[in-house]
Amino acid sequence: MLAMRVQELGGALVAEEVAAPEPGPGEALVRVAAAGVNFADTLMVQGRYQERPEPPFAPGLEVAGEVIALGAGAAGPAPGTRVAAVCGHGGFAEQVCVPASACVALPDAMEMAEAAALQVAYGTAHLALGRRARLQPGERLLVLGAAGGVGLTAVEIGRLMGAEVIAVARGADRLARAEAAGARHLLDSDTADIRAEVKALGGADVVFDPVGGELWVAALRACNPEARLLPIGFASGEVPQIPANILLVKNLTVIGLYWGAYYRFAPEVMGESLRQLIAWHGEGRIRPHISHRLPLAEANEALRLLRDREATGKVVLTV
Repeated sequence: MLAMRVQELGGALVAEEVAAPEPGPGEALVRVAAAGVNFADTLMVQGRYQERPEPPFAPGLEVAGEVIALGAGAAGPAPGTRVAAVCGHGGFAEQVCVPASACVALPDAMEMAEAAALQVAYGTAHLALGRRARLQPGERLLVLGAAGGVGLTAVEIGRLMGAEVIAVARGADRLARAEAAGARHLLDSDTADIRAEVKALGGADVVFDPVGGELWVAALRACNPEARLLPIGFASGEVPQIPANILLVKNLTVIGLYWGAYYRFAPEVMGESLRQLIAWHGEGRIRPHISHRLPLAEANEALRLLRDREATGKVVLTV
């Protein structure tokens, strides 16, 4: 099978013909139809992600496809079932083995590319805002990086949960995408005084931040008393610092969320969330925005689009 693999950390992916994997106990072998591309993949290729597989390996955290075979003792969807699955890495290939328990059956009407685009981004936003921050209807949600893969889903999920969404993104085109996803207020990160303008809108009750850096500082100072802040990622390259004196004075709570960890310690939480998201998709309440669809062989270009912030919403590789 074809796989796009890391041979040396920090280097380009190499297209290789490798032996197809065999499903082990409890695993399902999936024929990949589409793989979502995430900022985490760019970090994994560089050896800078929380998970650090040893080369050679294929990146790719999420796939959609068809079950080919089940390993011994696997109680998963039967061969021939269309599924979405989280795999940690290995998704940039024509076939991948995943825990059978991680496979969620897809409705026939759901396109494979949308299923691949749904899991990490929407799953992160859903668990962050619902399970971790306990976002309530009528609260004011500040989303930084609101046109990126995960930020855009936070706008959409926040609107579904009844929040008043303030979107921060760079440029009119990106802000227009956030507005279409449900943002009520739009702030350009290149020109707006984020702290002053968010406070003028009434302050933030919940902050969703996949960016870090200076935007985190501005958001922290624009929070209402008892606000909850979610540091989701650090796309700016600068890990945000958390001054305890400001938390104390404002009674703020900073809540960690590493979505991928649920894959290990509470897979049932991840599965329940994904089933809810698929149901919302079937009802037409959410719709992944895919800005680029590229063939598997162009995985390096897909990663570049994310590194250079040229994508809005999701980038998907098709097989």
